[in-house]
Amino acid sequence: MTALLEIEDLRVTFNTRHGQVTALDSVSLHVNEGETLGVVGESGCGKSITALSVMGLIPSPPGRIAGGEIRLDGENLVGASDKRLRRLRGAEAAMIFQEPMTSLNPVFTVGEQIAEAIMLHQKVSHDRAFRDAIELLDRVGIPSPESRARDYPHQLSGGMRQRVMIAMAVSCRPRVLIADEPTTALDVTVQAQIFDLLNEIQRDFGAAIVLITHDMGAISEMADRVAVMYAGRVIEEASADNVLDHPLHPYARGLIDCIPALGREETDLKEIPGVVPPLHLLGEGCAFADRCAHCEPRCLREKPRLVTHGNHPAAHPAACHGVEEGRI
Repeated sequence: MTALLEIEDLRVTFNTRHGQVTALDSVSLHVNEGETLGVVGESGCGKSITALSVMGLIPSPPGRIAGGEIRLDGENLVGASDKRLRRLRGAEAAMIFQEPMTSLNPVFTVGEQIAEAIMLHQKVSHDRAFRDAIELLDRVGIPSPESRARDYPHQLSGGMRQRVMIAMAVSCRPRVLIADEPTTALDVTVQAQIFDLLNEIQRDFGAAIVLITHDMGAISEMADRVAVMYAGRVIEEASADNVLDHPLHPYARGLIDCIPALGREETDLKEIPGVVPPLHLLGEGCAFADRCAHCEPRCLREKPRLVTHGNHPAAHPAACHGVEEGRI
């Protein structure tokens, strides 16, 4: 099956007061039509930078795509003109941003903002676009959509604002939908509703979804495949079942172990010690080495490759010397 979105050896750098740092280091991902790819990791792992790269929204300066390709249905977007990227955003690829309160314009009604997105890509009148906006608000489950379309973002709850963002993102039926932590700061009931809504949209439109999250529970709920990121690299990739049931990389295991489980008799919550290292302090070896209980001298001096090790039925790519050597 040909991938709808392909990211190959993507490298993104930023100029900082510490010099040039690499935010994404040879990241390769793909997602097929009708498939949901979960991208998981702590804050600072490179998930959102990957999404912004796909959308052509890396702030330049200080950032730039230093290498690699991003292909949307075979078309390489790296180096594409701003005019071409504006045509693609919303129509072919759309993004649900992490915080709707700061992503929505506070001085325009939500209906006007959705209508603007529709008019940008479709040759329709303002009245028609506004009617379509009302229909979209109804589609995403907002009550009294005719009235709510004339409300400003601050008049809506967090869950409603997130639904507005989803309505705007799917207004032109994009083929790729990137959801950057779409349920952050929402209660569990609203989270479930948002996930149901994304699944429904995918069934109806056949969209490929890239779900960016730090929540392994969301991954188990939504994803077909999972890519685990750490310090700007993909360190494990497989089907969701494989990663959740047979995690290989110690970091992936740590993320799963941090989830409280019903029936597990434990007095303390598990945690991964330490934090994601600053990008300008990354050494030559594995970026996770300082936090890993399985660290060996080789881990400090040699960067592991993302390859499949062993012949186990659940074997899948993982960037870990311990896995390669059979120590883990």
